[in-house]
Amino acid sequence: MITIEQVLEVLKKDHNFRDIINQEHYHYSWTGVTFDHLSYDSRDITPSTLFFAKGAGFKLEFLESAVQAGLGFYVAEKDYQVGIPAILVSDIKQAMSLVAQAFYQHPQDKLKLLAFTGTKGKTTASYFAFNILKQSHKPAMLSTMNTTLDGKTFFKSNLTTPESLDLFRMMAEAVSNGMTHLIMEVSSQAYLTKRVYGLTFDVGVFLNISPDHIGPIEHPTFEDYFYHKRLLLKNSQAVIVNSGMNHFDFVAEEVADKDHDFYGKDSENTIKHSSGFSFKAKGKLAGDYDIQLIGDFNQDNAMAAGLACLRLGASLEDIKKGIAQTSVPGRMEILTQANGAKVFVDYAHNGDSLDKLLQVVTDHQKGKISLILGAPGNKGESRRQDFGHVLNTYPEINVILSTDDPNKEDPLTICQEIASHINRKVRIIIDREEAIKTAMSETTGSSDALVIAGKGADAFQIVNGKRTDYAGDIEVAKKYL
Repeated sequence: MITIEQVLEVLKKDHNFRDIINQEHYHYSWTGVTFDHLSYDSRDITPSTLFFAKGAGFKLEFLESAVQAGLGFYVAEKDYQVGIPAILVSDIKQAMSLVAQAFYQHPQDKLKLLAFTGTKGKTTASYFAFNILKQSHKPAMLSTMNTTLDGKTFFKSNLTTPESLDLFRMMAEAVSNGMTHLIMEVSSQAYLTKRVYGLTFDVGVFLNISPDHIGPIEHPTFEDYFYHKRLLLKNSQAVIVNSGMNHFDFVAEEVADKDHDFYGKDSENTIKHSSGFSFKAKGKLAGDYDIQLIGDFNQDNAMAAGLACLRLGASLEDIKKGIAQTSVPGRMEILTQANGAKVFVDYAHNGDSLDKLLQVVTDHQKGKISLILGAPGNKGESRRQDFGHVLNTYPEINVILSTDDPNKEDPLTICQEIASHINRKVRIIIDREEAIKTAMSETTGSSDALVIAGKGADAFQIVNGKRTDYAGDIEVAKKYL
């Protein structure tokens, strides 16, 4: 519950309140009005809802249908003149976040908050942290792959970082479930769209940075992308940073006055990488570790999570157990065909993560290696060229281009664009299941491998803005083992 006086107090404190318009058309004074529900969805309305008219695609008819459902007040950046009072603000996204915090009684203050950002590795690091913290604490997790608010029940997330109204509602549910910690993936988009405005994290982790999410509906430039990534560090009490990341010197200078740990090359906290399922750490996490996820980058993610959790009350024993127990849906999942060939299913969906994935696979498998790859439509268009550049450094890999969330673009056109950046002949098989079936039929023995990259554990294809039926890469691959 929140009163209109409390809403106005929050907005005024943020210097975000402008006026209340059309109050003369309301049938009683707004003083003393109480809201028991917040919404930005015009289909989710009661007479006691405070509605937020947000988004570049917001249409007047959305608000008109909400008024017909009994809506009495809305918050917006302009007066839509629908006959009910409008609380006008300068920034609707800031208003949503701060009002949601007040409405749900500041649940962030009742949890230890850990956030991961980076171009890749956020989900894997979050899973490491979840498994570490659950040894002695009660963590909730908001992840690209899965969300849990009670530590037991998992459900699929729609956004890497939820909209602020959803975020603080979920935080409040985690608190009511007795959770002690919350692990979050915080995307650059979360800061660009102010989903976490006004939120301070106990520990923020910066895993890495490489060009991604640059396009007409995302970040206009790499500088803008990098800036919004770094906002997590500014809004964290303590930070963990990968000293091996690109532009590390710049980031290190920015966090010099903060409580921090660096990990990786030339830092106190280093890893002696192993090509197998173990590694050795020096520094604050000194010791020997077992790990299910192969690859140097996964060992780095484990180190980042361990250092963060150490600050949040985990013991070294908790960290060792948690790392050893961690597996991640859609991240380096490995199947073995009847002929012994390996099938690797991984979420690698940009040039850098694809390169890291192929490095691991080519280290382990020395026979014929095939790759199934696509690119999403209407986002991250720079990836298509990046994929080409990466694949030109692996001339021995047999490439099959296929559909991967084409949205409103033609998947054939996307595949042809990727192919235009590859300096050898590739195949295009638009039907993703057919591509997987074909590639698996072409393996001959235990030294061979098929890499299916991009969709990970996603059991859908996004076509024309909607999720359509698709069994998922891992399930399709199992059919043809």
